[in-house]
Amino acid sequence: MTDLPFGFDRPENSPGFLLWQTTMIWQRQIKKVLEIHEISHAQFVIMATLLWFEAHNYDTTQTLIINWSKLDKMTVSKSLKKLVIMGLVNRIEHEADTRAKKVSLTKEGKKLVHKLVPIIEKIDENFFGKASNLEQKNLINILSKLTTHTDE
Repeated sequence: MTDLPFGFDRPENSPGFLLWQTTMIWQRQIKKVLEIHEISHAQFVIMATLLWFEAHNYDTTQTLIINWSKLDKMTVSKSLKKLVIMGLVNRIEHEADTRAKKVSLTKEGKKLVHKLVPIIEKIDENFFGKASNLEQKNLINILSKLTTHTDE
């Protein structure tokens, strides 16, 4: 059949399709661990980001989380609402900008993220460890380029 609209002879020649497959496999492994703690991958990313921001003295707002994580506004908003209900995150009016929300981890949130980060990093190590150190560095360079120059 020659009238197909695909630009590739085989699906595995499509970088988009391979990235999709890779992401799905990697996310499935992480989801399995996070489900036990009743948090989503997005919620984990938000919590880990909050821990990073706090350690580096960032003035953490919802907008900063969105910009850094590349999560969409609605996902961040819904995730933060759930994390607040779970007692893992505080969300209060920003002192300087009344339109902004200042976001921080609670004591329980910090405890959970400190527990989860090493587990998630081990998953990453095992998953990406299939590639050599040089291949991993090249992958990081490629992914950095793709995520830095976006036209969202």
